[in-house]
Amino acid sequence: MTSPTPSKRPLWTVVAALVLGAAALWGSSRLVWSAQERDAGVRGMILATQTGVDHSGALVPLAILAVAGVAGAVATGGWPRRVLGVVLAVAGLWACWIAVDGVSFGGFPPGTPVWQLFLGRGLALVAGILVLAGGLMSTKHARTMPRLGARYSAPTVKKSARDPDTELWEALSEGEDPSDR
Repeated sequence: MTSPTPSKRPLWTVVAALVLGAAALWGSSRLVWSAQERDAGVRGMILATQTGVDHSGALVPLAILAVAGVAGAVATGGWPRRVLGVVLAVAGLWACWIAVDGVSFGGFPPGTPVWQLFLGRGLALVAGILVLAGGLMSTKHARTMPRLGARYSAPTVKKSARDPDTELWEALSEGEDPSDR
């Protein structure tokens, strides 16, 4: 069975999705995810904000996993790439779950930058979708994407070198006249 010719387009799509997903996860970890009014004693009521990394400490490790997934997608092939794709797809689903877990659409304290709250979670959701898509695409196209060092591996079909004299004798044995060639 011959393997299909490798195409670089799916590999670059996977790499782009994972890099963009990692950058968006890191960015969303720095943005505000929630805000609450809190009693600060003498100072009165203050607006306490919580960033993405305060909400869930998994955002930055998921971003690092996505970056490591780029190296894995480029370097591996076959079933290791499929396993990596499944791990990345699960990580993308996890990021999506973190983004939507605990979201509220009302009851914000006065002075709350509501658009910032939804921007942080929305960016994490988009990042999770990108990592999920990169993982699924890596799993689907595991055989057709090129892998690192594939051009230096031994060919699967061995070409036999034929001696011209042997070919002439075989032609005579089969009843052909080799001078007619």
